[in-house]
Amino acid sequence: MALAAVIHAAGDLRVEDVPVGQPGPGQVLVRIAAGGICGSDLHYFNHGGFGTVRLREPMVLGHEVSGTIEALGPNVLTRQVGQRIALNPSLPCQACDYCRRGLQNHCLDMRFYGSAMRFPHVQGAFCERLVCATEQAVPIADTLTLKEAAFAEPLAVCLHAVRRAGDLVGRRVLITGAGPIGVLTTLAARRAGAAEIVVVDIVDETLAIARRCGADAIINTAHSTGALQPFEKAKGCFDILFECSGNNQAFCQSLAAIRPRGIIVQVGLGGDFTFLINTLVAKEFDLRGTFRFHEEFETAVAFLAARLVDVRPLLTGTVRLVDAAHGFRLAADRRRSMKVQIDFETNEAKA
Repeated sequence: MALAAVIHAAGDLRVEDVPVGQPGPGQVLVRIAAGGICGSDLHYFNHGGFGTVRLREPMVLGHEVSGTIEALGPNVLTRQVGQRIALNPSLPCQACDYCRRGLQNHCLDMRFYGSAMRFPHVQGAFCERLVCATEQAVPIADTLTLKEAAFAEPLAVCLHAVRRAGDLVGRRVLITGAGPIGVLTTLAARRAGAAEIVVVDIVDETLAIARRCGADAIINTAHSTGALQPFEKAKGCFDILFECSGNNQAFCQSLAAIRPRGIIVQVGLGGDFTFLINTLVAKEFDLRGTFRFHEEFETAVAFLAARLVDVRPLLTGTVRLVDAAHGFRLAADRRRSMKVQIDFETNEAKA
């Protein structure tokens, strides 16, 4: 048995024992070290799900984790006990049509940690120990801390989003939403060659972190409804919009600043969006979705290890597993936190 953060219903998060088996063939047992609280975790905590996805049974939350291999299953030769790893929460079947076409993020039989999209739910990784497939345990460099390694999953999401935008070299980029995904997209876009990055949000504290992470300019639209007007001249000046807020107003107020034939990548999840379709038609926008990742996970680990992407400014708080509910409330307060992690290795909370 091992302690885990289990969501039972909206607002009902319990730290309780869950069973942990022994690793079988092709599996390893991992002792979890750090786990980042994600926006989707917050949706389960605050609302019991998101969109049409609803909790139908208790579920261990969490999918942004790192740890150390504690035991190997029979005939596992590619990993070692004591090896430090970033845990890839994505386990595609590799057999369906999408997997065979290299679109594993659209796998028809995907098992993604901490997801209620299927039933029984796929249990998450906010657990002291868990068994996973060997390929999910991605070794990390000795120079990389386990706290940094837990950023591999959200960084992989943003690397995939940047890939969906195409060539960024020399492009002018607008990013709406300065949460963890917006800031990590800022880092990924800069790494991909963006010449100018402007980040928009309504919270000064998160915008300040975006600035520290390389944004050329930050704009708080709560201070001025016309804050983007200087960028709207001559039909707009930005080549690419990464909409990371999932907010309809943020999406709509950005369109005038995007040049004709600009690319819009919708990263943030939200409810229904309403906008004038004539704007899309008249400016010949290319609207693209982006969903999870696949090969980008190992790229994220490599970038983190080489400090080609520095995520340290994003970590604003850690809590003990027994204080997980407090950690979720802290993570939901955008003025006090950017990324909150659960520290499975210490009894000393920090916030």
